[in-house]
Amino acid sequence: MNRGREISVETVTSAVKDLFIVANRELSPDVCEALAKAKKEETSPLGRYVLEKIIENTEIAGDENLPLCQDTGLAVLFVEMGQDVRIVGGDFYAAIQEGVRQAYREGYLRKSLCDPLSRKNTGDNTPAVIHTEIVAGDRLKLIAVPKGGGSENMSSSVMLVPAVGAAGIVEHVVASVRKAGSNPCPPVIVGVGIGGSLEMSAILAKKALLRPVGAPNAVDSRLAAMEQEILEKVNRLGIGPQGYGGRVTALAVNVEMMPCHIASLPVTVNIQCHVARHREAVI
Repeated sequence: MNRGREISVETVTSAVKDLFIVANRELSPDVCEALAKAKKEETSPLGRYVLEKIIENTEIAGDENLPLCQDTGLAVLFVEMGQDVRIVGGDFYAAIQEGVRQAYREGYLRKSLCDPLSRKNTGDNTPAVIHTEIVAGDRLKLIAVPKGGGSENMSSSVMLVPAVGAAGIVEHVVASVRKAGSNPCPPVIVGVGIGGSLEMSAILAKKALLRPVGAPNAVDSRLAAMEQEILEKVNRLGIGPQGYGGRVTALAVNVEMMPCHIASLPVTVNIQCHVARHREAVI
């Protein structure tokens, strides 16, 4: 009898710890390339200067093993669990929380979680927010996403009237970025989730932020066109890098979609700052 492939909780904890430490210290190559491209395209002298300093900051963080930003984020984790995987030696979710706990302690990362009412810090940046999907196979994929408060605060979920259609969605997303202004530390990446239910649109929007910067939606050409339209309109807002003005307000717009109820049109905008941190590992 096939009992599946075994993965120990110690392996899970170690992987989670390493992912959050590295994600907080090193930007992925696609984000670095997008920032370099933005510097070349920015027409505002002040905007170019800001982008130069952002790029310099990423280089210093990498060279000296320092966090890219003082806000080392809420620990968000996307998990793809192969249906033939067996977690052995303990509780899977407890192993993830322990990995986060070790990362923020041993990596000297700021612990930002607190009780919503008392505002008392939890002390170890747990509990993490975990999204789990069961998939085919015998592998475990972990994607660590440290999400800063400044950008997360600029996110929103709405239930639009279905009659507004694609044009209404575009208008809403652009208005959301305009309202956010300099608060999410532009240039930003705009994740958009359309459809599903209220909570599913929010998960889609955050998941959209994981796509490589500059990679259009490869599944639906309508969404790829919408991404380009929103990006062009956002970059005409004039907010610019860090809100000092310029043509590069967003590095990318990523849209994900799924069917929804005939009476509904859920849309979530999840904005990511220029420190677009995420790292993944397959076990």
